[in-house]
Amino acid sequence: MKNINLKGITKKYKSVVAVKNLNLEVKEGELFCLLGPSGCGKTTTLRMIAGFIPPTNGEIYIGDKNVTNLLPNKRDIGMVFQDYALFPHLSVANNIAFGLRMRKFDKEKIAEKVDRYLKIVGLESLKNQLPRFLSGGEQQRVALMRAVIIEPSILLCDEPLSNLDAKLRKQMRLEIKRIQQKFGITTIFVTHDQEEALTIADRIGVMKDGDIEQSGVPEEIYNFPTSRFVADFIGISNFFKGDIITESKVCFLMVSDKIKIKLGRAEENIYKNEKAEIVIRPERINITKNLEQPGSSPQERKDNVFHGKIGRVTRLGSVIECMVEVEGCQDVIVHYHETNKNLSLKENDSVFLMWKPEDCRLIHK
Repeated sequence: MKNINLKGITKKYKSVVAVKNLNLEVKEGELFCLLGPSGCGKTTTLRMIAGFIPPTNGEIYIGDKNVTNLLPNKRDIGMVFQDYALFPHLSVANNIAFGLRMRKFDKEKIAEKVDRYLKIVGLESLKNQLPRFLSGGEQQRVALMRAVIIEPSILLCDEPLSNLDAKLRKQMRLEIKRIQQKFGITTIFVTHDQEEALTIADRIGVMKDGDIEQSGVPEEIYNFPTSRFVADFIGISNFFKGDIITESKVCFLMVSDKIKIKLGRAEENIYKNEKAEIVIRPERINITKNLEQPGSSPQERKDNVFHGKIGRVTRLGSVIECMVEVEGCQDVIVHYHETNKNLSLKENDSVFLMWKPEDCRLIHK
């Protein structure tokens, strides 16, 4: 179990900069997710750590060892690929045992260890099957066990769940988290799936244009985005632009002459900006037909209360999404749970929206 340290890593392909001066430290035993859209540089970063492609500039450390110029088989890594990369002519047991055989382990020790690892993922009954007879989830578990059975210092996963259906992805990401915690392997997990990253990561690095835009624990990334890109990429957001004004040291965002949003607290640098942008998550907005209903306190009604009309209602599983037309600003997205028996909203209903000032997040870039 070792940490990973990237120092000023850059990768250029002629005039294209895929990764630019990236600095990152992944702690021992941590599951770190590199999250971002296609083309942001996350897979290129992973492949440089693995040794499949060399960096143009910078250094890569695994533990205290500089591995920048080492071959992949000298870096003590395990790798799980998007397409599983199983040997089609080898059984489940022989696929898992492959790395041990390459390291000249004793046959009896290999058999014992393979059986033990098969039990960890519940594949004992399939040990003699060929990969083509396995489901996608079963193949992914074989690929994962093949990577961890050699007990590598670090584990690298390149979008390993993207070929699975939605239900199986949810099951497998929990399985990967369980196995990673069981073995305590320092892991970098590349994905473009925000929900996946928020579910399994100890920390997340959101990548944009070859660099990390923001890193932190999932709660921080979701609740305190530092840029519009992060707020927009992670989950669903409402953005409001306007002019900052202060009244008795309290900050407000003037979206229009009809929309004045009270902010949670004054920040020193906010006084220096004439214009600003805030983000509010849909689930932070309370929606009601009647201001006297439970949940709408006098303070909430005083600070941020806006009248609107339902434009669209959409079911997202157990969550109901409403698009609310508010005069003086753009449409506002609101989420509420179907268990809220006080709400039965439909198009053209007149509603009130309200939210707490502290749920407004100032976007700095």
